[in-house]
Amino acid sequence: MKTKTAQTNQAIKIQTSRIKTIKIQTSKVQTSKIQTCKTHATKIQAAKLQAAKTARRDRIVLEHLPLVKAIAIRVHENLPVHVDLDDLVHAGVLGLFDAAGKFNPDKQVAFSSYAKHRIKGAILDSLRQLDWASRDLRRRHKQVEAATRELAATLQRTPTESEVAQKLGIEVDRWRQMMVDLRSVGLISASSRTAEHDDLPAPDFPSKPETQPDHMCSHEQMRSVLGVAMKTLPERYQKVVFLYYTNEMTMKEIGGILGINESRVSQIHKSALEKMQVVLQANGIDSVRAF
Repeated sequence: MKTKTAQTNQAIKIQTSRIKTIKIQTSKVQTSKIQTCKTHATKIQAAKLQAAKTARRDRIVLEHLPLVKAIAIRVHENLPVHVDLDDLVHAGVLGLFDAAGKFNPDKQVAFSSYAKHRIKGAILDSLRQLDWASRDLRRRHKQVEAATRELAATLQRTPTESEVAQKLGIEVDRWRQMMVDLRSVGLISASSRTAEHDDLPAPDFPSKPETQPDHMCSHEQMRSVLGVAMKTLPERYQKVVFLYYTNEMTMKEIGGILGINESRVSQIHKSALEKMQVVLQANGIDSVRAF
């Protein structure tokens, strides 16, 4: 009797242990499923947030593309003619993307003010990488200068093409091609002439587009039309536009002058452009291409 009871108790213990094991395993499976679901939900939420962030960034970039073009044009005005404006715009757009991705609206700074510095910085960085004249051309330029100075000191006059070419150990044709290369990147004056051609007038070269009569005329017409549109604005609006575009001041600096916060300056600036656009469109002008 005692043996049967002991066997029954042992069987009960074994069964109870099995049930506990099954419960533990079931609990682990359920916990794993819950964690998997939470992880999946987290990934979906993160993907939605990233998509919303990307959409916001793209919208901001599209709205501020005109700012990139304006900054690129300002920088291009002070560069040699061979630097392509489109290259500057491309670099500026990359800077705009960077600004849109890193912009923090909680800092109470207008995006245009923040982006302006990023865009210009990206353009200047691209120019440093581009380097208007290669290192090889700069080295040649130094060689030409050294040879010319040495010959001038020895001959007591300006050396001829053939004399400089001989000094450098190259043919005259190669020397002339070198001079063309140096002129093309602005390392020497385009109007410079050798001694044997001193009696000839300076060579003719195409002028920059902005110095051509038709371009200058169109530019003055555009300034006149914009001036008329400006006069339709309230005085404070005119000051904001003038200080921002003519004096190239930031929204914060303008706010300090007018005694208003940066956000209000941004609102006035946007409203002023919209009002000017209405006036221009009323006069049949939809873009600068009208000029």
